Amino acid sequence: MSAVLCLTEWDGAAVADASLQALSFAAALAGTDGGVTAVAFSAASAAGPAAPDAELLGDVLGGYGVTEVCIVRADELAGYAPAAWARSLEQLVAAGGVTAVVAAATDHGSEVLAHLGAMTGLPVAANCVSAQPAEPGSWQLVRQRWAGSVLEDAVLAAPCALLTVAADALAAASPVHDGAPRPVVRSFTPALTAADLAVQATESAEQSSGASLATARVVVGGGRGVGGPDGFAALEELAGLLGGVLGVSRVVTSQGWRPHRQQVGQTGTKISPELYLACGISGAIQHMAGCLSARHIVAVNTDADAPIIAHAEYAVIGDVNEVVPALIAAIRARGMLSEISRI
Repeated sequence: MSAVLCLTEWDGAAVADASLQALSFAAALAGTDGGVTAVAFSAASAAGPAAPDAELLGDVLGGYGVTEVCIVRADELAGYAPAAWARSLEQLVAAGGVTAVVAAATDHGSEVLAHLGAMTGLPVAANCVSAQPAEPGSWQLVRQRWAGSVLEDAVLAAPCALLTVAADALAAASPVHDGAPRPVVRSFTPALTAADLAVQATESAEQSSGASLATARVVVGGGRGVGGPDGFAALEELAGLLGGVLGVSRVVTSQGWRPHRQQVGQTGTKISPELYLACGISGAIQHMAGCLSARHIVAVNTDADAPIIAHAEYAVIGDVNEVVPALIAAIRARGMLSEISRI
């Protein structure tokens, strides 16, 4: 039976939403005649993507069409190591029977598949929306181009397809809990060299709340209109009150006001929260490419003609440094009233 390998990433102790979408993509690609192998990397270090217990893996992933779970373990792997991860996938492909390798188009997924393409000499098709075998050795693809503004029909000629799945291009299939066969769980120890391990993450730089910008349900964004680095304290406070995380525009990171890991946009993180509250952000096309998947966009801006206003469900025309403190005060007052009502 041919297999589709799917690189599976973790958000805390759970499978990342982007990987669940990639698994659904892989299951559709494998069809009824193939199987899906979820490849998870396990590490003892806090910096590494420590996968949950093998039994839990099987219980969770079986409902998403996964037929096998392969947990990659190596003493040298203490954290995220893109070349080592790619080398592991290369060895799994070399073992035979693999028709495609799929990963979410996250920072890690895109980087690992780029390394895998360089190692194997195989082409990588990025930001795919759909894929299906056309004939032996070729694949019919639809993929996003120009920050998702254009869909391209393409044919990929390769004995093994290397594909990244566009963020939020498709919803993860609903898990099937009843009657779904439990996948086989196995371990794999790759043969790694010093060169494979030359680049390796040694610590995590997640937000203090532990929430991920890519998976947060609420994102409070800040742009040039915030005025300077000190203005982001109020936005962080607001994000905390709403149970969300802080995101920023490219100009903010270019000015050195906030780190790049908080950037939303084409060259940053693509987000799909329930609510995106964009404060002092004009809405350049590169930024909108990263946030258009938000279910609700609320904009706060002094410029009623700012491009982001056209994409916003609601807009507040005003100074961020006046609107945000007023919003914080209103939320806190509402919370205090709720506490009083329970006494």
